[in-house]
Amino acid sequence: MATLTKKRKTAESKYNAAKSYSMTEASSIVKSITFTKFDASVDLAIRLGVDPRKANQMVRGTVTLPHGTGKTLRVLALVTPDKEQEAKEAGADFAGLDEFVEKIKGGWTDIDVIITMPSVMGKVGALGRILGPRGLMPNPKTGTVTMDVAKAVQDAKGGKIDFKVDKSGIIHASIGKVSFDAQKITENAQELMQTVMKLKPSSAKGTYIRSVTMSSTMSPGIQIDTKLYS
Repeated sequence: MATLTKKRKTAESKYNAAKSYSMTEASSIVKSITFTKFDASVDLAIRLGVDPRKANQMVRGTVTLPHGTGKTLRVLALVTPDKEQEAKEAGADFAGLDEFVEKIKGGWTDIDVIITMPSVMGKVGALGRILGPRGLMPNPKTGTVTMDVAKAVQDAKGGKIDFKVDKSGIIHASIGKVSFDAQKITENAQELMQTVMKLKPSSAKGTYIRSVTMSSTMSPGIQIDTKLYS
């Protein structure tokens, strides 16, 4: 525990917790203050001035990060037999229908993204109680219920992420790895911020971007200067 505290103190000496930084500065700082033995994720927490309990203030969307997330996502395509080959050639780790529906009913959720087709949503919908709480339920709004299965699989493998505001008005999203160079972290973060800005609900009043914090899996949070996004 003592070493953790020491590392934390070293980290906190490299930046000013009371100061707000540009995205470029924060990307460099987060690399310098992460001392994990594994390749930690870099995350953004964006606090919005919305009331997510109101349907017209729900902010959700997808963004394709220019440099990917650094994670290898396991993709399951729940598709009819005629689409299986297409899904596999596009990079799906698993493709099929009834056998995987049964596996999921039995508790198997060792996947990161599920792509499916409108015609089989009846079968997939029955899995809502298992998939919903894990954030795995396919949704037409995020492009995971589609006839273009190959494109959806390629997008998921190529750095496309889904995000949505939580109950407390915050979007949490992983935008890369500490091993990325600072410029790539910055460009991924900017892409996410621009997408969130475009999704501002017309019914949201006052300041939209309240605060933005960048951190890695084990690092303290670095405040981003929100004047750039007002």
